[in-house]
Amino acid sequence: MEQVSPLPPQSMRRDPRQYIKLIVYVLLLVNFGNYIAEDMMIASHTVGEGATFLAWTAAFTTSIDLVAWFVLLFLFELETYLLSDEAFTKARTRLIHGVRLVCYLFLAHGIFSYGNTVLELRDVEQVAGVDNLCHWADSDVSWGKNIYYEELDQNNCQTLSQESEFYLIERGTVVTDGSGFELERQLTFIDLAEASTWLLILLFIELGVRLQDRGVAGGPLLRTVLGIKFFFYTMLWGAAAFWLYHGHYLYAWDEALWIFGFVAIEMNMSDWRKEIRAEEAELASACPGKP
Repeated sequence: MEQVSPLPPQSMRRDPRQYIKLIVYVLLLVNFGNYIAEDMMIASHTVGEGATFLAWTAAFTTSIDLVAWFVLLFLFELETYLLSDEAFTKARTRLIHGVRLVCYLFLAHGIFSYGNTVLELRDVEQVAGVDNLCHWADSDVSWGKNIYYEELDQNNCQTLSQESEFYLIERGTVVTDGSGFELERQLTFIDLAEASTWLLILLFIELGVRLQDRGVAGGPLLRTVLGIKFFFYTMLWGAAAFWLYHGHYLYAWDEALWIFGFVAIEMNMSDWRKEIRAEEAELASACPGKP
């Protein structure tokens, strides 16, 4: 079946929603710079000398993921809005799908890193025989709690924690207390759940695009796809609320921006479905006797 063009009519191209979409994309780029700076800061505390390549890539998981996210967002924007039907040659379509597959592999690396961290934290035990944070003062071990890191010295070790239970995390480069360790486990689990949810959303967007490429604008399968995506987006709003509750305003803001960014793709696909239905109605009116 000939592919139905996802390009909206010219009047839609002047829709104010497109300017809002552009603002969201620009804000996402600004946030990208913030995440690179944050990953570099965290890596200075969590990646020690002689660390493996996998350890370094794990430290920059967020930045690596975001590169893949931007490429995916751009490619979906091309396929659902910017490119006309004539632009979709077989070679270009295969190239777009191939690049998206590579991006999915990068995102899978993020899920692997988060999952590996969750497993590592399960094996972490309380440091025996130590009940004072000053034990690690002026050493190569940093203090960490709620994704906040600080060099330990004799001046701050008495003020950072009043607890008596401590845990070494991040392969022994960071120490945290009991409440910090429990929070670390929660944060890592949320990272894993969030990354997995986003990947599932992408796969269902991919399925929706493939269906609409074939002129499918309704039916039980497409309705199921839309319903599942709505459920997953709701879960992501829950993750944003979690980050907000724990004081990570950048993460909550970024989560909201990415949701809005992909809602823009959903709007593109909605307009595309309207165009498919309009063309089907026009064809039916032109050929009333055709089944």
